[in-house]
Amino acid sequence: MQDIIVVGAGFAGLACARTAARRGLAVTVIDRKPVCGARMHTTGILVKEAAEEWELPPRLTRKIHGVRLYAPSLAHVDLASPGYYFLATETASVMRWLAREAQQAGARIALRRPYRGALREPDCVRLPDHDLAARVLVGADGPTSAVARDCGLDTNTRFLAGVEWEMADVGGVEADRLHCFIDAELAPGYIGWVLQGVHGVTQVGLAARVPVRPDLERFRAKLARQFDFSAARVLEKRSGLIPVGGRLARFHDGNVLLIGDAAGLVSPLTAGGIHAALDSGHRAGHAIADWLQDRGHAPGPVLERALPAFRAKGLLRRAADVGVGNRTFDLLLAHPAMRAVAQWLFFHKRGPFSRDAWRDLATMGSGTNAAP
Repeated sequence: MQDIIVVGAGFAGLACARTAARRGLAVTVIDRKPVCGARMHTTGILVKEAAEEWELPPRLTRKIHGVRLYAPSLAHVDLASPGYYFLATETASVMRWLAREAQQAGARIALRRPYRGALREPDCVRLPDHDLAARVLVGADGPTSAVARDCGLDTNTRFLAGVEWEMADVGGVEADRLHCFIDAELAPGYIGWVLQGVHGVTQVGLAARVPVRPDLERFRAKLARQFDFSAARVLEKRSGLIPVGGRLARFHDGNVLLIGDAAGLVSPLTAGGIHAALDSGHRAGHAIADWLQDRGHAPGPVLERALPAFRAKGLLRRAADVGVGNRTFDLLLAHPAMRAVAQWLFFHKRGPFSRDAWRDLATMGSGTNAAP
């Protein structure tokens, strides 16, 4: 009998396993992939807050200090915040590092073990196909969680569809910028992006609200006006769904708990989910240990109080989904107030409704601190 079975060896699942194992719990992680980090569905960009909390090996990351935001016309503005940075990551290697961290803490990781259903009993949850049982089952199995479905929890219903290519030999990409592209036709409801990744790889991606299917070939054709693709070649392709409906109302029930994307813990506005995945996994590991070892409160209600619900960002997501034409975006980005709003969203990870964010918005909107 295990203390915890975690379904899914992604950011959330491995963070949970590492923390719970460090607390002395018996943890098994199952995943259908042959190796940790295979078939990734994320750009792997980390915000500074996550980078500071998890201290990834520097060889697996590269700092980026600013954002270049492009209007549909490809006119652009540069945005930055003193001391702030993002990390591009060699994501598959980061996942393998995180898996080793969990294993060194004492967690067992069982690969090539797809989840095929659970049976809930009075004192445990069983996975019959794997002859496993645990006191707690954690679903960290992504935006279309099978654990959520099987255990009667809520499931995500609002998504962005994203696609990304890793490419070699793309010219003209300034390395110290996340290049972000607004285009209501190519990326309705979200953006396109280009960034210089780790070890010379260039990441080119596009996401749009479902049911629109992102057309990356068409996006690359537009980017040819900005970057040099004459010698470029595609090294790897990936795609996936990004939940943007906010945290699910019922993401836990007794000894079953969802974390990360499975619980809807992705910002509905920015679609950033790695920081929330790591944080929710870490908090879940502690909350479960408190419950099982120290007679603490059940972990679900504890996490309800601790994890973001994204209500305000959910409202902004619905506003963004109303749709604005490219001509309007071109006009808006030329205005200092719009640049201030963009700065506000990209760099205030403590919350765009924090006091500091409102102060910066006011000063930038007046033109006293506008980005060049």
